[in-house]
Amino acid sequence: MSSLTLTDGAVTSGVLVVGLSFNPNKASALSIESNNLALDTRTLLAHLAELGATGKSDEVIKIPGTKTKLIVFTGLGPVQKEYSHETLRRAAGSAARALAGTTEATFALPAPNIESVAAIAEGAALGAYAFDEFRGSTKSERKLPLVKISIHSKFTKNIEAKNVLKRAQIIATYTHLVRDLINTPPSHLTPDTFTKKIAAAVKSLGGATAGLKVIVLNEKQLKSGGYGGIIGVGQGSANPPRLLHIKYTPKKPRRTFAFVGKGITFDTGGLALKPAAGMEAMKSDMSGAAAVCGAILAIASLKIPVAVEAWAPLAENMVSDNATRPSDIITIYGGKTVEVLNPDAEGRLVLADALVKAQETKSLDGLIDVATLTGAQVVALGTRTSAVMTNNEDFSTRFISAATDSGEAFWPMPLPQELRASLDSPVADLANIGDRMGGMLVAGLFLKDFIKPEVPWLHLDIAGPAYNESTAHGYTPVGGTGVALRTLLCLVENSIIR
Repeated sequence: MSSLTLTDGAVTSGVLVVGLSFNPNKASALSIESNNLALDTRTLLAHLAELGATGKSDEVIKIPGTKTKLIVFTGLGPVQKEYSHETLRRAAGSAARALAGTTEATFALPAPNIESVAAIAEGAALGAYAFDEFRGSTKSERKLPLVKISIHSKFTKNIEAKNVLKRAQIIATYTHLVRDLINTPPSHLTPDTFTKKIAAAVKSLGGATAGLKVIVLNEKQLKSGGYGGIIGVGQGSANPPRLLHIKYTPKKPRRTFAFVGKGITFDTGGLALKPAAGMEAMKSDMSGAAAVCGAILAIASLKIPVAVEAWAPLAENMVSDNATRPSDIITIYGGKTVEVLNPDAEGRLVLADALVKAQETKSLDGLIDVATLTGAQVVALGTRTSAVMTNNEDFSTRFISAATDSGEAFWPMPLPQELRASLDSPVADLANIGDRMGGMLVAGLFLKDFIKPEVPWLHLDIAGPAYNESTAHGYTPVGGTGVALRTLLCLVENSIIR
């Protein structure tokens, strides 16, 4: 894990990272953004022009320095009087990724205020990531992530700047944990091992002394407790299901939230078997569970005076003689029955159990579920923007504001009541699938059936953004991304200042 520090003054050694922007109104007009460091910009711009530099986002160019070993230019896009925090976050992340194998670097990107310092620190720390746990003969050939990150800033003596660096370090620590869980092969990440990894993370944070408590229900307890969704999905696997519950209780909580994360540690589709092509990415179907667990750990690390309960229903959706069959009827925790028309629409079944259970907590200020729920989300919003559905527009607006602060892309989607009828079943309270058109919205409506009208609720469909199967960009690696953690954290932080 990279370390973060603040520095000021001249940079005379090591690696220096500066920004590079362009003027869209002038041909070949580049601008170096170095946070007021004295550089020979005329010479450097001439070199950059020869190299064909553009200053566009995600571009990283390295050239030998005169006073430093190396100068790294990271693209900021069009020149701005003040760059957005997400622009800085992504530029720092791109540079950090490009500096794998380097021990230390100083990031001298434009940082006129504390918020800019925070964004640069977050981006650099998030970009300094690699997952090499399962490499064998090639592991020695891999370059380690950037080890020491210094943020060049005029705020070195400012306590608030030091606090945002600590926050950035915590965000990176638990985002990396979430990414590691997502990237772990399903043979090593079963429902049981997931709970043990999270329990170990809670213990290392201090456990009860940090206000944290972990409760795990095994398959026998789930069956006797009436958790028909989790049992129904997990009964086809040799690796039995679990329900992981983490409670964070500060001394004087000012708000109370519940997070529920879909935790399908591998999804074959069950007896609605998925095509082989692309099935390997289904190890990421527990991204929601990982995100809510990482978020509650980050909240506890920062000692935020908000009570949070995280629920992770965990199961493998496998093919066997015990697997749930199309047309089977299961009983969700709380008593509602569901006709399982499609065993590959399994995430909503495990979520239903956990959502009902989570609402037993009194006086919730908000309930949020996070899930890689539908392929329809990717069709509607692509691979970088997640969906938000809700029964409370004010809650959704506050969440979208938190997403803007965090730099994560979420977009509000409706829950059209006319689609609800497609979930009607002739033999049960409802079916687990309805109209194919608007499938993301239908899935949201299914979950809404298990929400009390008075509980402010958000459903986050992160199916595309949770797992990057394309190329790395900004601070986002290939594989697990950790999306939703930062926005959940921001939402909780914002809740105590409104």
